[in-house]
Amino acid sequence: MMKSVRSVATKVAAVIFGALMLIFVLQLSGIFDRNNGSAFSSTAVGKINGQPVDARAYQAAVQQTIDNQQRQTPGRLGLEQTEQIRNEVWDQFVDRAVMESQYKKYGITVDQAEVVNAMRTQPIQDLVRSQEFQTDGQFDLAKYQRWLASAGAAPYLDQLAAQYRDEIRRSKLLQSVTADVYVSDPALWQQYRDANEQVTISLTAILPRNAVADSQVTVTPAEVAEYYKNHREVFDRPKTAFVTYVSLPSFPDASDSAAALARAQQVRAEIAGGAPFAEVAKRESSDSVSAANGGDLGEWKKGDMDAAFDAAAFSLPPNALSQPVLSQFGYHIIQVSSRTGDKAKGRHILIPVEISGTHRDRLEAQADSLDRLADQKVSPAAFADLAKAMGLSVRNTSIQQGTQVLDGNIVVPDGGVWAFQAATGTASPVIETGFAYYLFRLDSLVKGGVPELADIRGSVESAVRDEKKLVKARELAQTYIGRLDKGESLANAAKAMGFPNREFGPFRRVQPPLQSGEVVGTAFALKPGAHSGVLETPQGIYVIETIAIVPADSAAFVKDQEKLRTDSIRRARQNRVRNYLQALKDAATIVDNRAEIYQRSQAQAQQAAS
Repeated sequence: MMKSVRSVATKVAAVIFGALMLIFVLQLSGIFDRNNGSAFSSTAVGKINGQPVDARAYQAAVQQTIDNQQRQTPGRLGLEQTEQIRNEVWDQFVDRAVMESQYKKYGITVDQAEVVNAMRTQPIQDLVRSQEFQTDGQFDLAKYQRWLASAGAAPYLDQLAAQYRDEIRRSKLLQSVTADVYVSDPALWQQYRDANEQVTISLTAILPRNAVADSQVTVTPAEVAEYYKNHREVFDRPKTAFVTYVSLPSFPDASDSAAALARAQQVRAEIAGGAPFAEVAKRESSDSVSAANGGDLGEWKKGDMDAAFDAAAFSLPPNALSQPVLSQFGYHIIQVSSRTGDKAKGRHILIPVEISGTHRDRLEAQADSLDRLADQKVSPAAFADLAKAMGLSVRNTSIQQGTQVLDGNIVVPDGGVWAFQAATGTASPVIETGFAYYLFRLDSLVKGGVPELADIRGSVESAVRDEKKLVKARELAQTYIGRLDKGESLANAAKAMGFPNREFGPFRRVQPPLQSGEVVGTAFALKPGAHSGVLETPQGIYVIETIAIVPADSAAFVKDQEKLRTDSIRRARQNRVRNYLQALKDAATIVDNRAEIYQRSQAQAQQAAS
């Protein structure tokens, strides 16, 4: 019995350790110490309401979170993923700090009996899902309670109790915040109506940029200067990195396709020679789901699979072995066991087209050449020479802080994070995607703020032109309304004036097909057959006519009223909690020095390396 208990304790320890680590490092951080002290004398990464956040505690929490994620997701975490973890952990520190201030403010405490009762009756979800506490596929509370009372659980009880104590305090606070939430009958009906009433409209769009030609407006240098002077905040820009980069494509080529075909033919020959299909599928197929079942796909309908796959499968004689069939996924060896109408049963082996052989060797050698520049100072000339030697084109782009790198329409991960951590002139690590290797060089960093007029004159001229076009579009809209008032239909008047017109609906207020809340609200407010006035929105100028309204079903509302009220109160409480927590964070005085400390450590590391 004791051996069994020790086995359970060992496995459960791994489950609860990650959940408890953050509480542990938060306690070490010193941010809640009344004497402003810290358990360590290391550098603070920031302050929350005047209390320092210890760098070691913060980094320990970050590392623990990274370790937990890497256990769940094999492979190296990218810079963007790591940066996201750092920010999430920082937010957890902030959340805990502001919550601690509220516990103190409202005198919220938890006694030992509450903790013990919660631990016995409300196990944390990680433990509920643990196989060690399952009986016939269901969580067994008695089995969990026996473990709690065993000697094997003793080393973890203090930390587990700390987690429960924190959750109980949080629950008490948030219950008091949401205690007065209630949804009245009129408010409930309005919510139901908004979610179920439907409208169909005719809409005419008078978009200034399209409705007014460039030739109809003139922009003078004096107007540009005046607009820039009066609207500087419009042109405020975040910190921007300017980079040079090369990309080394890593797509399979004709030689890779030929190699995959040759392998598929070998696999087919092996089966044709007597090898069991299922055994070969388990060993060779890259479709891991079907491979585990000997390649079995079960039953599928025509059209469910890739077109090339289906074409072969629905033409094969029963139990015949197909020649290699090329689809978007690779080469398939297919065997159909039965087929009825548009349904088939069968199995397959998938041989993917992958970079291999001499192509792989050449690509890896080129990637190694790029990798030798990583984290080094590289002159523009040297960067260009390397690209030329490898037959790669050099490109330039700019990256605003907080955004990702775009190579055409392709998002390149990690480059947007690296650029704001690197020293000017250095090369990035090689960033590998599913389609290319990328190497960046940081050319310059431009601080955020409003650029000089000379640097953005074109953008300012465009803004002045758009403003003048808006004035003329308003005049056109009034002319359009005049035609409607004389009895002309929206569609005919729009056609005569060259404006686009189309019908929308039926649609609800919830997730409408239009961005403008004013347009949607007006659509439901108008009587069928009536048209609106001019609706000017940030997206453009619109005139609408409500064609039909389908009212919400009041009988269905009465039938489901109490369930609707329960759901509505739950959502209202969630919103109250979310808004309350955000308000606490907004009101907190937060000093975040993480970026400065990281950049300083990077600079010191580079200096030591040089």
